[in-house]
Formats: sequence, structure tokens, C-alpha cells
Amino acid sequence: MTRADVDTLCAALPGATPTGPGELDSWKLAGRMFACMAGRDSCGAEDGVSVKCPDVETAAMLIDAGAANKAKYFHRSWVRLPYATTDVAEAAHRIRVSYDTIRASLPKATREAI
Repeated sequence: MTRADVDTLCAALPGATPTGPGELDSWKLAGRMFACMAGRDSCGAEDGVSVKCPDVETAAMLIDAGAANKAKYFHRSWVRLPYATTDVAEAAHRIRVSYDTIRASLPKATREAI
């Protein structure tokens, strides 16, 4: 998976918008982040995308299974999907779950407007 893949996947989701200058490099839905690409390796290259899981248990299961890493500086329900080891199909699924989790937490009127 690449950063371009993440941008393509996120852009296809209804109401998803990239952040503007001065914000964390991320995608949001109604002002709430569902994907964040702020992490960088020692060479300054982005190493993956952080996404929200429905709960802490799902995040722990993904980390324990080696499918994701702990997302530094995020709540325990967030995981980091490394670009080097995550295929596009898995990334698409995890991004969609993150998007759906955020969408479900929005007020009903906001959800219906999207």
C-alpha cells in the first residue's frame, strides 16, 4: 500500500475531506478524523496510516496478530497500518471500518446530511 492508495480510498468515501494547511495530515468526516498519515520514519518518509477501530479489543487483536502496530499518541482504539506490509484490500477494509465508526458517532442530522 502507498500514500496514494490511502488518498484514493479516502476520497471515495461520502463526505470525506482532506485536512488543510497547518493541520495533521489526515482525512476527516464532518470535522472528525478517521485516517491520519502524520507518522514519519527516521528519513522523513511516512510509514503508514493510523485508523480507528470500533473498540480497544479489535485494536489489540490486530496488533497481537501482527496486522497493525500501536498508533503512537492516539487512543488505544487506533492502530497504525504500515505501508510496507499492508495490502490495499486490507487497507480499504480498515479505512472503511474507521470511517463507519466515526460516521456512527455523529449526530443523526449530520449523518443524514452526508
